[in-house]
Amino acid sequence: MIEIKIKLNGKNVVDYIEADLLLIDFLRKRGCYSVKRGCETASCGLCTVLMDGKPVLSCSVLAARADGHEVQTLEGLQEEAKAFVGFIADQGADQCGFCNPGFVMNTIALLRENPDPTDDEIRAYLAGNLCRCTGYEGQLRGIRNYLDSCKRQNES
Repeated sequence: MIEIKIKLNGKNVVDYIEADLLLIDFLRKRGCYSVKRGCETASCGLCTVLMDGKPVLSCSVLAARADGHEVQTLEGLQEEAKAFVGFIADQGADQCGFCNPGFVMNTIALLRENPDPTDDEIRAYLAGNLCRCTGYEGQLRGIRNYLDSCKRQNES
């Protein structure tokens, strides 16, 4: 057993874990159910979390690697996410909803890094998120509509 200290969604967490525990399992045991198990091969984006503000796939990161870092899940970013998820829903891009947490986490990371991305930059940033229902154009339109709305508000 090894001791890890993580700042999880703003709260300090200290725990003893097995050396081979994946970050996804560590987070889900702590009630972070937005972090979903999908492909388990780091290919679908369902398990995306932010570690020190950067998106990582928690199914491919050992929990021990998060020691001393800040980890945020959708549970800790509700206020930030609330601003744009309605725009995605308005485009019908949340049909089954299973992929939404990964899209939201990556969108938050994108907008923190680049508050005025082009459509191609949005597509590139979200390329690692698999969605079997929509074909991605709804997510792109929703994000674009959100950004356009922000610009209109800033111009007013």
